[in-house]
Amino acid sequence: MHIESKRLIITDFTPDMAEAVHKNSLDDDVRRFVPDEVFETAEDAAKTIGFLISRYGTDEGPFVHPVLTKAGDNIGYVQLVPAGDGWEIGYHIAKAYAGRGYASEAVSAFLPAIASKLGISQARGVCLAENAASARVMEKCGFEKVYSGAGDYLGETREILIYIWNARE
Repeated sequence: MHIESKRLIITDFTPDMAEAVHKNSLDDDVRRFVPDEVFETAEDAAKTIGFLISRYGTDEGPFVHPVLTKAGDNIGYVQLVPAGDGWEIGYHIAKAYAGRGYASEAVSAFLPAIASKLGISQARGVCLAENAASARVMEKCGFEKVYSGAGDYLGETREILIYIWNARE
């Protein structure tokens, strides 16, 4: 995959990205909101990257792609993963780059492209209710909030928000 937006490049992982993935995963927001995506070592990141690379040629996912600045800095990822009977969006931009609209730009570029590739017209997004930044990203990207309340989040009952994105005809 190779998608370019105004400021970003969304591409495929390569093994040499392990150190950047490891470092990007260590910020407080990852630990707080997606602790299962923390890589304590570059070796841990490399193992996961190897698995993710193996998924690129399939239709079942997960489809996780690094987000790079046009200067080549690895600043996070965007993903579409199987969830129940559909697909769920996920994204993270490293703390040093947060608050600049990069997540919205990445999701807006990635989601229509991956939806077209997979032949799907809908995706959902789930975030903790306290994760206002993630909710804003989904709202800016055209998702509609369909639920607010208690629900399963990484195996625990938490206050969550669920959003739905529909592809434009």
